Amino acid sequence: MTVKIKDVARRAGVSVTSVSRVLNGEKYVSEDILNRVNQAIEELNYSPSYIARSLKKQKTNTIGVIVPDLTSNFYSTILSSIEETASKYGYNLIVCNIAENLSKELKYLHIFQEMRVEGIIIMHEKTNEEIVNFIRNATMPILFSSVQSPDADFISVLIDDYQAAYDATEYLIRSGHTAISYLGGDLEDVTSGQNRYNGFRDALSKHHITIPEEYVKFGDYKLPSGHRLMGELLALAQPPTVVFAASDDMAVGALNCVLDQGFRVPEDVSIMGFDGSTITDIVRPSITSMQQPIYEMGQVSLENLHRLIIRDKHRPQADIMLQHQLVERESCKTMHPSNSR
Repeated sequence: MTVKIKDVARRAGVSVTSVSRVLNGEKYVSEDILNRVNQAIEELNYSPSYIARSLKKQKTNTIGVIVPDLTSNFYSTILSSIEETASKYGYNLIVCNIAENLSKELKYLHIFQEMRVEGIIIMHEKTNEEIVNFIRNATMPILFSSVQSPDADFISVLIDDYQAAYDATEYLIRSGHTAISYLGGDLEDVTSGQNRYNGFRDALSKHHITIPEEYVKFGDYKLPSGHRLMGELLALAQPPTVVFAASDDMAVGALNCVLDQGFRVPEDVSIMGFDGSTITDIVRPSITSMQQPIYEMGQVSLENLHRLIIRDKHRPQADIMLQHQLVERESCKTMHPSNSR
């Protein structure tokens, strides 16, 4: 039979209220009562109902997180940072992997609402009218992490993806590359799709560089698409000298394809990634990447969601922009001594 709080009270010879005070860690509980209750809990192997206690206290200490793809090195890393920071604040996480499915996202948002989570972090920017209506009418704080919010009333924690892609492309140009290929993600994504692609194109335009249309290809940010698209580039009569991938996973896929076909990196073709996830330093040769501060992004996201939850006077009033950074490794070579154009 399930052991209830009244059973503990009976065994300890105290009131149910006294047991509740011990369980909640309240002050002003005598040492005698504390010892008797703890002994009764141990003897009966009592485990308090988390749900019941949460409902009674009107506080669940739970945060819901929407992740588009848990197989991504980027999302697994940022999620680890969010979980670590949440634990410091006494929150538990409920993580939902929607696999880019908007119906699943809406379903999980309603589940979060029913579970009375304290707040929600969303790392997915594709949306529809139903999702937008949900976040506008939500009773709990919602924060977007690594992506731009579809509604100006909500806070986002992210980098300037346009400028980061622009800076990455300009670095390749100043390294002497003019035959530059771009492996992009989904252009329906504003943050990582459109902004990164536009940064790439504008950097080329500033330096008066024109590339063949077949140098620009789009995948889904994942390793297999990087491998497939790199194969198409290598099949061209004049392959590019460098490939800039919109995610590190795609960059690793491209790297593997080059090596699979007997070519060398960076001697035959250079490769650059985007995100700065741990995988870029694990593979060989290691991959140059435009790094997002992934750990900091997760930490800052959770900290500011907490401020929104407790209505702290220092809670954010506008998007929080973090700084990107170029990390040079082994996968990019210089074609000639760098110089500004």
